[in-house]
This record gives sequence, structure tokens and C-alpha cells, in this order.
Amino acid sequence: MCSVEGIGKKGGMRIGVIKGGGGGASGGERVEKWKKSSRMKVWIIRATTSVLLWTCIVQLTTLGETWGPRVLKGCPSCFSHQDSSVSAIEDKVPSVPARVIPPKRVYKNNGYLMVSCNGGLNQMRAAICDMVTIARYLNVTLIVPELDKTSFWADPSEFQDIFDVNHFITSLRDEVRILKELPPRLKRRVEMGFVYSMPPISWSDISYYHNQILPLIQKYKVIHLNRTDARLANNGQSLDVQKLRCRVNFNALRFTPQIEELGKRVIKLLRQNGPFIVLHLRYEMDMLAFSGCTQGCNNDEVEDLTRMRYAYPWWKEKIINSDLKRKDGLCPLTPEETALILRALDIDKNYQIYIAAGEIYGGDKRMASLAAAYPKLVRKETLLGPSDLGFFQNHSSQMAALDYLVSLESDIFIPTYDGNMAKVVQGHRRYLGFKQTILLDRRLLVDLIDQYNNGSLSWIQFSDAVKETHERRRGQPSKRLVIPDRPKEEDYFYANPEECLQQPDGQLSST
Repeated sequence: MCSVEGIGKKGGMRIGVIKGGGGGASGGERVEKWKKSSRMKVWIIRATTSVLLWTCIVQLTTLGETWGPRVLKGCPSCFSHQDSSVSAIEDKVPSVPARVIPPKRVYKNNGYLMVSCNGGLNQMRAAICDMVTIARYLNVTLIVPELDKTSFWADPSEFQDIFDVNHFITSLRDEVRILKELPPRLKRRVEMGFVYSMPPISWSDISYYHNQILPLIQKYKVIHLNRTDARLANNGQSLDVQKLRCRVNFNALRFTPQIEELGKRVIKLLRQNGPFIVLHLRYEMDMLAFSGCTQGCNNDEVEDLTRMRYAYPWWKEKIINSDLKRKDGLCPLTPEETALILRALDIDKNYQIYIAAGEIYGGDKRMASLAAAYPKLVRKETLLGPSDLGFFQNHSSQMAALDYLVSLESDIFIPTYDGNMAKVVQGHRRYLGFKQTILLDRRLLVDLIDQYNNGSLSWIQFSDAVKETHERRRGQPSKRLVIPDRPKEEDYFYANPEECLQQPDGQLSST
């Protein structure tokens, strides 16, 4: 007959052995086998528990944006008492679906690519799209791009101050590996100055990067591209390359929650008062100094603008004939000219006109005619209080990001100059369903304006000519103009990324 006899305690538990009535040797073997079996079961249970715990931790980390705050705060329904009213309110709040994170693309890493963007926000935005695409097709690891802090605007913003860096990294993980910084050993080498730095050739095909840049990355492990504007050709790229550029632009480059929320507030305030137009009025001092366009400026203002142009060595063109440049359509329209054009296009004077721009050169004096024609002129500074914009002061790129969001949502977008913001917003509005964007033909317009001002055209003739000219310049589907060997003169990819657009049947024009 068998009995259980206690032989000791461990951790508050009695540990016993099975004692047989006879056969000491065989009984001892059975005891030993039982002890080994017990230890094995305990080990399996511990291992299984560990695996389950780590699986839970990984899942919680993956879904951190949705569930993280709740996990940290604890589940209120489990740990604290809630009255019925609170529960009823929470029941009405729609559940937020977990963000789906794409699986990592597995590839042999050929090295690391560092990039320093140059220019304003939208020039850098397009460059980031190009650099992500280049990194993906070279099978290298991209380090989060460095933004320009030395240009005219001297904006100290880092990438994560403008864009949602975590979304940027995770949303592209199925295409390319992106890190916030180099691994420690390589980072130390770069900090000591041991890094190969160069500007890639402008408007290059992806094959240039395969043939010229990839061997350098494989040789040095890290390469730094110190200029990124217009470094990938508009045309002649594979469909996959073009679509990845679009994916980065329209999906991966999301602004920070703070900028996004403030943008929504501005849009809501505008929508409360009816339809609104965004006028991208490029009449800031730096624009006029850079372009050499001085139409309507007095002698003192012309001298100020000229001094500024000579003060910046990277603005290479110094001697500029403003009149000739204006007649060629290469100058931004003045506020006075803009007022005439809006009236000629029969833009309702009761529409709100949101000015997406920096400080207008000449201030209220230069804006007087536009304000008289359209009294509902607004800016972010008039819609928001100083406390709302305090954080954005001296951060021109963050201010530009706010204007970008409002421009996307406007009923009509009208740029008075074809700079980078005008082009990138135009392309983004096409992607959002060909939202109306009036692309002003400045070369024709300045001639019409001059004829109207000298009495050669009546108002009706002037207005009819302006409307007729812009009938097919409202952001409709169109083919991108390709000019071989003259990329600066052809249509910019980001202004009309036709490879990524749903083209309505029968609406494609050749202009």
C-alpha cells in the first residue's frame, strides 16, 4: 500500500514523495522519475508563460498609439468605480481601429544614407520623397533626413518638429529601413568627420544612383548627400519608382499632431463662415529680392531688395531686369494685379480669402486694393490668438505646414507664383480628386493688365480674355509636359503625379 510522506517545505509548499510498501530500489527509481517529470513540467510552464508574456508585450508595443495610454493609466472599468453617466458617454465614443503596421521588408543592407535637405518646407518635402525612393532602390538604410537650418528663414526645426517621425518610419517599413540615427559605432565616425559627403547630380535617373552612388555606399558604408533639391528626374522612371514617391508624399509625410490639430481648427473656423479660397500670395520681401521683381516698388524699396539679394551668396543671379522678367511671366503678381484678376474671374467678393503667405512686403498699404475688392481677407494670425501661434513664431516651416493643410482643404487654391508650395499643393489637390486649382498664366495676364490699365481693353474685354485663358487651367486631369534634356522647363513631377492619379474617363487634356 502506498502512502505520501512529507519530507520538507519549500516556499510555503509541502514537498512529498511517494513511498512504496516494498521494493526499495524500484520505488526510488519511481520517485526520481516523478521528480524529474515534475521539474520538466514546471520548466515547460515557465517557458510557455514567458513566451506568452513577451508576445503580449510585443503586441502592446505594436499597438502603442491606440492602446498605450490606456494600458499605462489602467483600465478604469476594472480598477476604479465609474458612475452610469460616464459609462454612457464612453459608450457613445466610437472605437478607434488599431493602426495596421506593414510587415518589415527583409533585404541585405548595402549601407547607410544620410541626407541634408535644402530650401523651404515644400522643396524639402519633395526631396524627402526622392531620397526615400532612392534608398529603397539601393537597398540601403535611410537615416531620418536633416532639415535646412541655414537658409534665409533660419528655421531651427528638426524633422520631428514638423513631421510625425514615428509614422514616417513605420508606414514605410515594408519598403525601406529608416532609423532616427546611425548605429553608435558609425555615428562616432561621422562625428569625428570621417564621412563621404557629396551633392548628387540634379535631375538624375535612378540608374545614376545605382551606378554612381551605390558603389560609394558599399565602399564607405555611410554616405552623406548634402543637397537634395530636384535630384531625381521627373520622367523616365519606372511606375514603381513614381508610385513610391507618391506614397511617401501623400501617406508617409504626415505633420505632427500639434500642427494637424491647429490646421483643423483653422479650417473649421473658415467653414463656419462659408466657402473660402486660399490665395498663395508670394509677395514677401525674400521672394522679391530673390526674383528681382520690383513692380510697384518705390526707389527706396528697390534699393532694399537689391541689398538683400547681394547679401545672400547662394542667390546667384544678381543683376536682374525686373520689367523684362515680368513680361516673360517670371514674376509673382502684385497684390494690386491679383485683385484685378480675381475680379475678372468673377470671384464673389463675399468669399473669404485666406492669405497663405508670410509678411507681405509693403504691409497694409500694398494690400489696400485687394482688401477693398475682397473685404473678407483673413490670415492665420487673424483667426488664431497669439497663444495658439506662439510656439510657431520664428519657425517658418511650421507656419508653412499650417498653410499647406488649409490650402489642401480650400474650395479653390490660387497661387500667384509657381514656387515649390504652389506646385506641391497643386499635385496634392489633384490626388485628392482634382480639387479646383486656378493656375494663372502670368505671361499673358501681365500683358492683359497693361492693356487694360492703358485703356486698350475695356473691363468686359479684359474679363472675358482672363476667363477664356483659364478655362482649362483649373487643375483638371492633364498630361505632364515632357521636354527632353530641359528638365527645369518641363512640368514638375510633384505638380502633376499622373502615374498616381485616378484619371476620370474622357477628361484627360494635353495641356
